[in-house]
Amino acid sequence: MIRQLGSLNMDCLNFRGCVAECEKTGCAGGTCFPHCKFPSDGVANDGPWYMQEPLYLKWKQWDCQSDCRYNCMIDREKEREAVGHGPVKYHGKWPFTRVFGIQEPASVAFSALNLAMHFHGWLSFFILLYYNLPLRQDKKAYYEYASLWHIYGLLAMNSWLWSAVFHSRDVDLTEKLDYSSAVALLGYSLIVSILRSFNVRVEAARVMVAAPFLAFVTTHILYLNFYTFDYGWNMKVCVAIGVAQLLIWAIWVGITRHPSRWKLWVVVVGGGLAMLLEIYDFPPYQGFFDAHAIWHATTIPLTCLWWSFIRDDAKIRTSILLKKAK
Repeated sequence: MIRQLGSLNMDCLNFRGCVAECEKTGCAGGTCFPHCKFPSDGVANDGPWYMQEPLYLKWKQWDCQSDCRYNCMIDREKEREAVGHGPVKYHGKWPFTRVFGIQEPASVAFSALNLAMHFHGWLSFFILLYYNLPLRQDKKAYYEYASLWHIYGLLAMNSWLWSAVFHSRDVDLTEKLDYSSAVALLGYSLIVSILRSFNVRVEAARVMVAAPFLAFVTTHILYLNFYTFDYGWNMKVCVAIGVAQLLIWAIWVGITRHPSRWKLWVVVVGGGLAMLLEIYDFPPYQGFFDAHAIWHATTIPLTCLWWSFIRDDAKIRTSILLKKAK
């Protein structure tokens, strides 16, 4: 144990020394960076406008310090691997292998696929409601929860969009947008689970149920963005909200006779197992697939099944309401 701690401390010192030397010389190992003549604010040391850092580097935010940290990290990991040591975190992050400047390529790809699945699911739900199923005289859908699922679809697509952006480049702004979007989606999903499970159809009752949850989620997002970005507290909040909605859906699907309840069972059980990947972290395999990336991958098939259940629910509820109208 003492030997391992000593090795970690030595690696930490070597990493910091490598970064400091790289920022002075512009080189880390055998790799040199021409833009290391620029400080972190992107303005050239010698001043003239034509010597300022290229716009594409500013946009991607890969400045001298970022490139030095990445290449020093890769060099340190190669040294650790050569002596049989496993990966360690740098600045709270596992060492990932960049692809075309993308910081976490696997997570970006899986986030984009989740975004595509949610778009397909929401679009097919929209077409089903307004083109395939009968409409009321005012051209509105019979399905009482249509508006709730439309909002859910938009929040889900927004969340996965910012997830892809954040994993492509981790900076303060993209991090806050990703975390805030995820919390907003989780909070709203909890509200929908309550309203659908308890069959809350009166608008005033929906507002009364949703108001305290919306207040808490809004306060939490403001706390993260403008007070302190507490990762531990945010993880507890997200896990609590996630577990709560899974329990609500599990209880409801256990007592209901919904014809498509098996789909919801798969989503609930699969979602619960996938959540473990967020809690039990492990380093990326081959520099690409860590626990978080695999969690993103597992949600892709679950998303397809989830929207399939929503469409089935719309068909069943519309059929029931049409029979009552007759």
